[in-house]
Amino acid sequence: MPVASIDTIRSKVGQELGASDWIEVTQDRINLFADATEDQQFIHVDEALAAQTPFGGTIAHGFLSLSLLSRMAADVMLAPETTRMGVNYGFDKVRFLAPVRAGKRVRGHFTLVAFEEKRPGQYQFVHDVTVEIEDEDKPALIATWIGQVFA
Repeated sequence: MPVASIDTIRSKVGQELGASDWIEVTQDRINLFADATEDQQFIHVDEALAAQTPFGGTIAHGFLSLSLLSRMAADVMLAPETTRMGVNYGFDKVRFLAPVRAGKRVRGHFTLVAFEEKRPGQYQFVHDVTVEIEDEDKPALIATWIGQVFA
């Protein structure tokens, strides 16, 4: 995760911070997520049955796409230079707009919406995130994500 001074982070409020690297959403990744969450719905794990749906094949779980935000954030989000740890605080909004088909690549675009010190050394970030699907017009999801860091 890129590091910056508190003043630099404050100066970025309202700006897009950039895009993460691409992440491939393979069928193996989808299957592992299905196993971990015990969500074995056929549209995720049964390639033959999923091919008969309007999706034309298997798709990632929406929550798999959402969970990849943590990896995407590591490329883009700024952390104070003295960060000891960071935690998820939650989401104000999550919308799943388009399915991510197995074999597609996704990446996150992050805009810093707010940054404030909640207590001494405890900072709260709010990011608007759009997860782009490579070669698709519609994003996989949009979210307003809240995190906290302790510096």
